[in-house]
Order: sequence, then C-alpha cells, then structure tokens
Amino acid sequence: MGVNSFQIENVKICVIMVGLPARGKSLIAQKIVRYITWLSIAAKCFNVGNYRRLETAHPTAEFFDVNNVEGERLRRVAAEAAISDMFNWFETQKGVVGILDATNSTKKRRDWILEICRKRNVEPMFVESWCDDEELIMQNIIDVKTTSPDYVGQDPEQAAQDFRTRIRNYEQVYETISDRDLTYVKLINVGSQVIINRIQSYLESRIVYYLMNLHIKPRCIWLSRHGESQFNVHGQIGGDSDLSARGREYSRQLPRLTKMSVGDRPLTVWTSTLKRTQQTAKYLPYRQLTWKALDELDAGQCDGLTYEDIESRYPDDFAARDENKYEYRYPGGESYRDVVIRLEPIIMELERQENIMIVTHQAVLRCIYAYFMNVPQDQSPWMEVPLHTLIKLEPKAYGTEVTRIKADIPAVSTYREKGQSTRRSDVGPNVYKK
Repeated sequence: MGVNSFQIENVKICVIMVGLPARGKSLIAQKIVRYITWLSIAAKCFNVGNYRRLETAHPTAEFFDVNNVEGERLRRVAAEAAISDMFNWFETQKGVVGILDATNSTKKRRDWILEICRKRNVEPMFVESWCDDEELIMQNIIDVKTTSPDYVGQDPEQAAQDFRTRIRNYEQVYETISDRDLTYVKLINVGSQVIINRIQSYLESRIVYYLMNLHIKPRCIWLSRHGESQFNVHGQIGGDSDLSARGREYSRQLPRLTKMSVGDRPLTVWTSTLKRTQQTAKYLPYRQLTWKALDELDAGQCDGLTYEDIESRYPDDFAARDENKYEYRYPGGESYRDVVIRLEPIIMELERQENIMIVTHQAVLRCIYAYFMNVPQDQSPWMEVPLHTLIKLEPKAYGTEVTRIKADIPAVSTYREKGQSTRRSDVGPNVYKK
C-alpha cells in the first residue's frame, strides 16, 4: 500500500510516545518510522532528548527531579522545539506520520500536546509502553547505559545507577493513560497484552497491527544470500539454478560461520522455495522454514537473460530500470515495490520472533536490509549485497548494529552500478575480492 492511498484520506498523524524510561519507547518509535517509511509513507521521529541534549548533553538524574525548576524549564523548551519542528515538517515536507518520542509522563503534558495537535488539524495517537517486567527493564537499562548519548564516555555501572535514579524521579509523577476519549494503544510488557482505544483511521489501524506484533527483547537477525549459483557464474538473472562448486563450498562452511556468530542461542532458518537457497542452508543444524514470499524478484520475460541480453533486446526497459529501479517492473514480472508488498507478512513475523537467519536472494535481502537500516527506497535497489557474506543485524534503542562476516571463498560479483553499461569492457562476472 503506497503513500498515495493515504493521501486520499488527507490524514496527518502525530504518534505521541508515553512511558517511563527503560520501557523501549525509542526502540518502538524507531520501528514505527522504519515500518511506515518502508511502506512509502512519509514518517519521521522527533526525539525530545536529542533537542534537550543541545543544551544539556550529559545530565545527571537530578536534572529530571520533579522539584528541579530549571530542569523542568529546559525539558519544556526541548519539547517545544521538537513539536515546532514536527509541525513544520508536516506543512513543508508533506509529512504523514510524525512520532514525538519522549516520556510524556503526566496528563498535563499530554493535554498540552493534544491541544496543539487539534489546533493544527493533526490526529493525535498515543502509544504507551507500560512495563513491570523487571528482567525486561534491566535489559533496557543495560542497553541504554551502553548506547544512549546521555552516557557517552561514562563508567557503565555509574551510568546504570544514575539511570535507575532518573527512573525513580519519573515514577513520582507518572500517570498512565486512562481517558476513554483519546485514541491510544497501550502495550503491556510489550506484547503480553495490548489495549486499543478509539482507533479511527485506516493508517492508525495499520500502526496498531504492527505494534501488536512487536517485542523489544534482545535478539539478532542473520542475513545471507544463497551461495554462488550456476546462473551467477554465467551472469544470468532469476531462474532456479543449482549452486556452483564454490557455492556448495559456502554451504559447507556456513554452519561454522553461523556458529561463530550465533553461539548457543536458539535459531530458526528461513529460506525461499528456490533450490539455491535450500542447497545453501542444507548443512545448517537448525529448524528450517520455507517461504514463497522470500523468492527472488520475478524478472518476467527477462528471466534467465544476462544484463547484456536485456540491454541489447530491451534498451528502453534497461534505461527505464536505471532511471527508477524501485518502481520499474519487468515485463510480466515484478518491481522492488512489489517485493516490499509481498514481504510485509515476513516483516511482521520477523518482529514477532527472536533469533532468525534468512537465506535468500539479492533483491529480497536489499528490501529486508533497507527496512532494518531505514535506507531510502530510491537507494535500496542499488545496495551491494555480496555473495558468501553473513550479515548480522542487532536492533538497539538508538539504531541497528551491523556485523559482516565474509567467508574465504571467492564468488562472482553480481553488482552493477547505476548507469553502468554492460558493453563496457570491464563488465562481466568478475571474481568478488574480499
């Protein structure tokens, strides 16, 4: 579902995060932005903490004490700046979903934001993360003390102690949402219970559906293309070919590479229905599931051709794909946008799961990687995803950490830069250099 569908409703939504510190609000906010943007809807997060850090970069817990008048004033100024920027973004950048990421822990603060939204004809939607799961809170404290800009360069244990004091300061004034006239979603222990109230638009319902599939437990996702295939060696696209000799060697080494990164954690492997992914995952000693939605982008009447064949036989199509690769659809086949639409159930299921490894294809991995890394859609089809490389993604509150593990096995490079003609002498199935 593209952005044009939502412009018909002419809806603008301000998602207002609510919750004590260490309840996963920033992670949830970033996830909403990633998901909505991935669906071609203009979304942006406005983190009040980032505005506050412009004046107070490394505050102690005392700054957040309810009796600290100057601290309260500075936090209000930061919130005003974030809200001002958000509404300017709505008006000048055609924004659709803005997320105000802050504690917004009192009814008074929320009423103030509510009044501004209603004056500007923006739909307010509150998302409260309420949590009393001590294990989950402690894990979030560990995450924040190691990744939050507030504690850069500080002793981790002192940071954790200060952060716990900050939480206690907020607890003194915290008021959960209970007004039945508001549009809100309340996530209890992130997923164990969800309370929904007065959801009114289609886009709000999409956000709710997404939130119902979330959890914020620590986990990792591993991505790998299939091993080098016979079609890769000959420069052909699509098809359902077997692995090459080097691709089979990658499949034999993949369990070792995976074990090095996964350790003893439980893992489930997802593959496409095509032979080359299943042959690649053959030796992995984990539970495996096959998904049709993970099949490679359908090249239609160009299936089995080389890029040189396509440029020679269909020069207009070759040029059109270079011009707008995300929207271009092969004759009788698919575009990257089509792939994103069929991958949405995969993304939903990924958000529900813990440790998952996906062995699939270049275009599909580009779309999945773009989701986790918030890569703009016009750039995602041009990302290089080399063969014989295991990619580890670790979602955090302030971004996703990426680790790449390259196997010591040569493979052709299937990457073609934008505007690169196949007739250039240096184009072809070159051996990928480590």
